[in-house]
Amino acid sequence: MSAPLYPVDDSPSRPQPRSPADLFWSFTWLALQGFGGVLAVVQRELVEKKRWMTDEEFVEDWAVAQIMPGPNVVNLSVMIGDRYFGLRGAMAALAGMLAFPLLLVLAVALVYAQFASHPAVAGALRGMGAVAAGLIAGTGFKLAAALRNHPLGPWLCAALAALTFAGMALLRWPLAWVLPALGGVACVLTWRKIAP
Repeated sequence: MSAPLYPVDDSPSRPQPRSPADLFWSFTWLALQGFGGVLAVVQRELVEKKRWMTDEEFVEDWAVAQIMPGPNVVNLSVMIGDRYFGLRGAMAALAGMLAFPLLLVLAVALVYAQFASHPAVAGALRGMGAVAAGLIAGTGFKLAAALRNHPLGPWLCAALAALTFAGMALLRWPLAWVLPALGGVACVLTWRKIAP
C-alpha cells in the first residue's frame, strides 16, 4: 500500500478528537449545519475550527470520500472516526451524521407536506439553493491553494478541473463517464509522479 500524498501529522501537539463521544457530537453539529452544501461547512469545521486536518489532508480524504458509494460527508466521517478510534470511532461519527438529522428531516417533511404549495416556501427553497451553490464555490476557491503542493502541480490540476467542469456543466456528460475518464487520468498521472 502506498503512502498518502500528504502524510497525516499524528503528533501529540496536533488537535484531535478526545473520544468517540466527541466525534459523535462534532459530526452531529456538522450534519445539522449542512443544508444543501456540506462541503463548505465540513471544511470550515474540520480544518479551520477543530484543526483535525490540514487543507491538503482534507482535499485528499474528500477525493476518496467522493469516489466511494454513498454520501461524501458520511464517507468522510467514517474515515475520520476510523483514523482516530477504529471501528468505535467510525460508528460514533456515522451515528453523529445520521441520528439527529434523520429526526429533523422527518419533522421537516411533515411540515413541508402541509405548506408545499405556498409560493413563499418555493421561493425560500430557491434562495437556499443559491446560497448553497455560493458556499460550495467559495470553499472550492479556498481549497485550490492546497493544490500548489499536489504532485501534478497547480496548472495540470486546474486543467483537469476545467475539463471536468466543461464535461459536466457545459456538455452535460453524466458523472458515470466523467469520473472514470478524467479521474482515472488524474490517478494514473499522480501515481506515475509519486511512484519510486
